[in-house]
Amino acid sequence: MIEARNLTKIFRDKKRGEVRAVDGVSFTCRPGQIYGLLGANGAGKTTTLRLLATLLRPTSGGATVAGHDVAAAPGRVRASVGFLATSTALYGRLTARETIAYFGRLNGLADAQIAVRIGQLADELGLHEFLDRRVEKFSTGMKQKTSIARTLVHDPAVLVLDEPTLGLDVMAARAIVRFVRECRARGKTVIYSTHVMSEAEKLCDVIGIIHHGRLVAEGTLDQLRRRYTRPDLEEIFVQAVGGEEVA
Repeated sequence: MIEARNLTKIFRDKKRGEVRAVDGVSFTCRPGQIYGLLGANGAGKTTTLRLLATLLRPTSGGATVAGHDVAAAPGRVRASVGFLATSTALYGRLTARETIAYFGRLNGLADAQIAVRIGQLADELGLHEFLDRRVEKFSTGMKQKTSIARTLVHDPAVLVLDEPTLGLDVMAARAIVRFVRECRARGKTVIYSTHVMSEAEKLCDVIGIIHHGRLVAEGTLDQLRRRYTRPDLEEIFVQAVGGEEVA
């Protein structure tokens, strides 16, 4: 389970002074659930995900991931989490197999375990046809599938996915969404950040909308529709963040 409790991250900028990138965010995501975190660029969603993945330390508040405190036991949190960031690059001279194996070793897996996991992930993500090709020759979709495979090589209980379908074509995006659904069916806890409202509508069990570092709305899609009296998630999002009225 993931539980954020008044999670806060403050940066200090020479020009802007104190910047509250995340400001008192609290929510819970349970096993077998996908929690969709929606927000415009700069809203604080990526900073929230980095706090949960222990890449950043909270200024105040806290979070528990898979039973471990992100500040007191960051190593145990990392062992339980697969974190897919939007900005993590792949090393082009390695093959997909070599890339996944490298991250398997970083996570303490034996070679035999790595071989088994590569086979499983290749089946689940459709990697077999390019598993032994260099990453530098890959399409965007192939690179993203490889990134997801290396994120999940240690079979973590918790997935933190930051815009996993960003820049992908329709077929590649559908394949990744299908895979995320399968992870939920296997009981994994999933935090899913996206700008694609149709994905959130189809995929997420609970949706949280973050704006200026604060969680301004949260609930199932039906709950949000009733609260904002709008059928469409995009309209709900605009209304929740105080944007333009939707006719």
